[in-house]
Amino acid sequence: MRKSDPRHTAAKRRKSAAQGASPGKRQVPAQAPAGRKKLALTTHDEVRLIPVPFENEVRPGDSITHELLASLTRGRLRFEAGDILVIKHKVVSKAEGRIVDLNTIEPSAESSAWAEQYKLDARVIDLALRESRAVIRRKNGVLITETHHGFICANSGIDVSNVDGGRHAVLLPEDPDRSADKLRRELKKATGLAIPVIITDSFGRPWREGLTEFAIGVAGLKPLRDYRDQRDPQGYKLKASVEAVADELACATGLVCGKLNRVPACIVRAFRYQAGAGSGRDLLRPPATDLFR
Repeated sequence: MRKSDPRHTAAKRRKSAAQGASPGKRQVPAQAPAGRKKLALTTHDEVRLIPVPFENEVRPGDSITHELLASLTRGRLRFEAGDILVIKHKVVSKAEGRIVDLNTIEPSAESSAWAEQYKLDARVIDLALRESRAVIRRKNGVLITETHHGFICANSGIDVSNVDGGRHAVLLPEDPDRSADKLRRELKKATGLAIPVIITDSFGRPWREGLTEFAIGVAGLKPLRDYRDQRDPQGYKLKASVEAVADELACATGLVCGKLNRVPACIVRAFRYQAGAGSGRDLLRPPATDLFR
């Protein structure tokens, strides 16, 4: 048996990696009974999460695209084909001027009384009510609202952390999908690459402690991967398997960005996403099928 040339083997590994195959791994097709549709399994190479810190505080009117590209230049990095940009809403909101001086808020008597009972800032409560279209729960000092976008979250997503010590509050982007699409188009113009964009925020979840990242704005990829009517390796037809890919990517990047690291953005590299005209609204469950409201 002729020995393999090490140089040929290394070149073959490089070629496989460039084509999206994982070196040393082979995709084994799922076996399904004859005549049955097989589940389209997707295998991934190692996925990279690349933090993108910002050197400067983002202010109203600033260009997020400029800040991103400047940060990558400082880190001797650049976007590559297939990358996904995940960015926290706060820098997007700041650039869009979605900042409110809390001293300009005159809370209602109702907001003041409720806030005093639980030692909260009545101005934030009043602002949260203004930014909501429905109050879902208000109990034990916790205000859960439905925002004008349709998100279910605490205080309509209003945040006073990482702003200026509590003097101002940051609102969610007026239209996160539009913001994501604008950033995607600007990056394509600057780099020549079609880079999907996900805008995130930290939300709590019913019956679970702690916060996690959610996708609130999406552009350039399909946020859901639908496996329904496909069959698993044992031939069972899936009935309810719809994977929230955009939320999963948001959560993954939250581990890299953190809360206090001044890292508002992250590049996801080598994830095989489905390109398409998706939006954050695709992730919202219609009230007609919501069993908890």
